[in-house]
This record gives sequence, C-alpha cells and structure tokens, in this order.
Amino acid sequence: MIDVAEVSAIVRRVAEREVLPRFGALAAADIKEKSPGDLVTVADRAAEDALAERLAALLPGSVVVGEEAVAADPGLLSLLDGPDPVWIIDPIDGTRNFVDGSPRFTMLVALARGGELLASWTHAPALDVHATATKGGGAHVDGRRVRVRPREGGLQALDIVTSQPHWWTPEARAQTHALAGRRVSLAYFDTSGLEYVELAAGRRSAMILGWEFPWDHAAGILLHAEAGGVSLTADGTPFRLSGGNRLPFVSAPDEATARAVHEAMRGGPERVFPVGV
Repeated sequence: MIDVAEVSAIVRRVAEREVLPRFGALAAADIKEKSPGDLVTVADRAAEDALAERLAALLPGSVVVGEEAVAADPGLLSLLDGPDPVWIIDPIDGTRNFVDGSPRFTMLVALARGGELLASWTHAPALDVHATATKGGGAHVDGRRVRVRPREGGLQALDIVTSQPHWWTPEARAQTHALAGRRVSLAYFDTSGLEYVELAAGRRSAMILGWEFPWDHAAGILLHAEAGGVSLTADGTPFRLSGGNRLPFVSAPDEATARAVHEAMRGGPERVFPVGV
C-alpha cells in the first residue's frame, strides 16, 4: 500500500523539524498534564499534527488515530474497526524522558486495516535508531534483519521487563509478585517503544504490558511478530488494536513461553520446557 522508505523519510523529517529542536529546550509553559503523571508537550502536538497531515496525504482515503487527537476526541478510536486504512501515531513515546532530557524516547507509527497490522516504524531520533516492519516482510533495525532470541530452558532463563510499579493495579501487583517468586530476572522499563526494539533484536526475552492504548503497542507488536515473536493477552488470544483485551498481555519469543509467563503470574505450577520447543 505504501513505500516503507518514504514513510521513514517523513518520520525523520518531522523529528528533525518538530521534535529535536525542542529536545532539551522546553519551557515550563510547553509542558502540560493530561491526567496525573501523564505529560504532553508542544513537541507531541506539533509532531502528531505534522505526521497526520503528511501520512494522510501519502495514502488517499486513509484516516489517522493519534494519541493526542484521541485525548481530545475519544470517538476517533472507532476508526480502528472501520474499513479504511488507519495510521496509528504516538508522536513521542516516553514523553517524561523527553521532558527530563533523556534520549530514550521514540516516535511510533503503524499502518493497519480492519484490525490487521500491515507496517510499522519506530524511530528514536536522539539515539539514531530506526526500526521497520511489514506484514510478511520481516523486521529490520537500522537496516538489518532481526530475529527474536530463542528461549532456552524454563522461566528462570528469561529476562523480563514490565512497567514501573507505580502504574500497577492491585491485581497486577499480586501477579508480578507471583512471577518474581519464580526467580525470573525482572526489570522495569521507561518506554515501551524501545523495549519492543530490544525484543525484536534478541537483546531481551519477554515483556509484560498492563495497558492497551493502541499507539503504544501497534508498531512494536508488528516489529516483534515479524522478528518471530508472539504477543498473547491473559485469555490466550492475540492483542486486539480496538481494545477489550484481557490484561496484562505478554510479548515473548514463542507461544509456549507467553503462556508459561501468564500461568506463573496466576500462581500455576512451573512447567519444564525442552530446549528449542
């Protein structure tokens, strides 16, 4: 439907014009709180507007679901179930990092139709990292084809990341503590966009995610899937862009591992997996 390189060029140009000039140069008036702890900046809004305009023009008949536009009009989420191609945009994933001056933030773009992901772009402009994926065409990071790291051994062989504890619900807290009791290597991430790149490139084993905003996950889920990975919700089904997912969902190198993590979070008995299964 589109030229992957052309979209990459659009994302890079918007980063150069709207995001990087504001990185490390925000005034207090440039930062707002949409809800407690949920920041938005002038860079988020300017980047989303620019991406939405250019991407919609690139693919006539397409529509846009962007994080900041949905904050103003939640009804836009219904476009994810519509017949038109839809661009899913997170102009800055990791806004708090961006505000704090950390280079660990990304710009996320995905193209979907009828709930099916077709292509994705993950761009970390301050780190000069760029990842793309197309359905059936593989996953690439900085132009190099990548694959997930195969699991070897049981749960204790995994290194798993999840969100910071202050975002956990009481149920998620109990589930994460149950998983930690299995002596897995458990760490906390600061931006999901970069962690999906780590998963796809085989530098991370698995990730647990407790929220379902499509702009946070669409690009990464396709990147991870095209690298050979699997993402399953708590009821064992694939993640649905339009919502209604049973959370948390787990991104892992294979279905058996994703199911084992879910089972461990529910306090089920530990399973032993043969290497390579």
